[in-house]
Amino acid sequence: MPPEDSPKTNRLADATSAYLRQHMNNPVDWHPWGEEAFAEARRRDVPVCVSIGYSACHWCHVMEHESFENPEIAAQMNRDFVCIKVDREERPDVDQIYMDTVTSLTGHGGWPLTVFCTPEGKPFYAGTYYPPVRRFGTPAFPEILQAVCTAWHDQRDQVEGTAQRILEALSARGEDPEAPFPGKAEIQAAARELLARADRKRGGFGDAPKFPTPTQLEFLLAAVDFLPEDEATAVLEHCTFSLVEMSRRGLYDHVGGGFHRYCVDAAWTIPHFEKMLYDQGLLIRALLETARRRFGDEELVWPVRETLDYLRREMSPEPGSDDGGGFFASQDADSEGEEGLFYVWTPESLAAVLGPRADAFAAAYGVTPHPNFENGTSHLVDVAREPREHFEIERENLLRARAKRIAPATDRKRVAAWNGYAISAMARAAALQGDPDLLAEAAAAADFVNTTMRDEQGRLLRVFAEGRAHVGAFLDDHAAMLDAGLELQRAGAGHAHFETALATAHAIRDRFFDADLGDFFLSACDGEPLAHRPRSDHDGATPHASGLAVLGLLRAGTLAGDDSLLEVAQSVLRAWAGHVARQPAAFPTLLRAVAVLERGLCIAVVVGEAEDPAREALLTRARRVLGPEDLVLAVAPGETPPGIAASFLEGRDLKGGRAAAYLCRGNECSLAATTPDELEARC
Repeated sequence: MPPEDSPKTNRLADATSAYLRQHMNNPVDWHPWGEEAFAEARRRDVPVCVSIGYSACHWCHVMEHESFENPEIAAQMNRDFVCIKVDREERPDVDQIYMDTVTSLTGHGGWPLTVFCTPEGKPFYAGTYYPPVRRFGTPAFPEILQAVCTAWHDQRDQVEGTAQRILEALSARGEDPEAPFPGKAEIQAAARELLARADRKRGGFGDAPKFPTPTQLEFLLAAVDFLPEDEATAVLEHCTFSLVEMSRRGLYDHVGGGFHRYCVDAAWTIPHFEKMLYDQGLLIRALLETARRRFGDEELVWPVRETLDYLRREMSPEPGSDDGGGFFASQDADSEGEEGLFYVWTPESLAAVLGPRADAFAAAYGVTPHPNFENGTSHLVDVAREPREHFEIERENLLRARAKRIAPATDRKRVAAWNGYAISAMARAAALQGDPDLLAEAAAAADFVNTTMRDEQGRLLRVFAEGRAHVGAFLDDHAAMLDAGLELQRAGAGHAHFETALATAHAIRDRFFDADLGDFFLSACDGEPLAHRPRSDHDGATPHASGLAVLGLLRAGTLAGDDSLLEVAQSVLRAWAGHVARQPAAFPTLLRAVAVLERGLCIAVVVGEAEDPAREALLTRARRVLGPEDLVLAVAPGETPPGIAASFLEGRDLKGGRAAAYLCRGNECSLAATTPDELEARC
């Protein structure tokens, strides 16, 4: 039995989610999401209070401390509601329904997300963070609780009418069947709109708070091929400038590597200190594609190397441990109850570690008697911008010293979609840098997701935590793992990864596509029924799930010669045509798919013996010069890899006994090229 003075726990003590377990000692009688909670609400005839957040969310921690740990507020919640706590990273479908609700009601959203529902899960009132007492015009949380309770008991018809209207509004899509199929004009319009928002002085887009927006950067890099030369140059220069600013200033962790979530100021000085796996993978991809177009610019390559080292060191299970594989979800902003405490320095703390080198390092990284952060501390910003090897030893010494501090908590769950982004980035980095060890690590992470994170029917699961996988995977999980499999195959990890990718593409077609609507849903047709089945929203911190799925179906369908996948992809683009026409810049990932259709996918079929250096040289050049969505297929003479369309292999043989490359775009293929220069000339 637990000691008598041990904290009392609620139902969340048995959860695998780190976020839910953070609330297991709250006096609130929390339920995890599930039918049991809604059945209890029906039995008691009370509304449901749904609180949604995630482990690394700073303001989620604030609301917990202020309200959910307050015995009086907790008693009010327990008396008048059934209370449900949701980890948005585990349940993006629930989060999207209720985030769409709060956005439609208030014009903005964010986390923590606070939603009040009927016992059927239908939302009728929603907000985000509420303080425990009225502040700056924001009502106190107890006031909100009382008002909702009163409305439920005294104005039930109005409440239920509001819930019904909200669901009808969420289901209304406003499709325009007359909208033209998106093409070059929409690509150009989106690129010009984004460039008009560009912060030419400090990089990125817009003002504070400043987010890295890798989905916009990846689209702009694709749009370069569709713009006049002067605009294309401006786009590439701004992408380069933005990524350099993100890497040299405070968004980046100069001691440990990796990018923080966003910066609170427009000049990338002070971040919101949490680190998310998805940011690392998506920013690595943007850095790599920009570096490829800038002929391997070292300013864009060193952040890739350091961020990959960070993922290996801090976001992966220890080698040989029983904690599975893949990559962890996130690291908190707070440690010891203070945001950023783990990351900041003073001149004195630098001197204690670096000795006589401290002054030079402090000058180079902006640690002065005039601190840029709180309590006399400074966050490192690379103001000197010297070559990265300068101060390398000093940064290593600081990393060892920082490891002795109390670190922010790491959310060790594995999320399939976010692992997909990281695996894709690693595979692309391995291909461009010629690193077989890195490619093997990416393949091992993919194997973990694709084998361990499955249910008894072989369907992909979203979450692995505490030794078990659970929660049916969503469209973003499938799309990201499809992309990861295609990148692994392109990088040379083996044809088995394409087989898995093709099976994932078929699952997307069969379980997420609705032929009557011509569109995808976020949740599978055999998933948990909810009050509303959401479709994927526009791009945000992560790619638009439908857009990423379309990209994957176009690539997989082309290489497999599977017209059904190509037809689904085009149907989804047609379904979104009206939205893209009205707001092209809101859909950068969809427009990357449009760019693929406009340009046509190029497939490099390289034939040669596996150990032949000439074949490897052709493959290396193909991976460097072809676009990021193009396909590279390595085959031995006479080999017919499973799943690959036979038309790409017919007549493909050595040329004069030498390894040869054939470039195919649409229905046309080039003559054989036997040297890397000859191959590049035909691209």
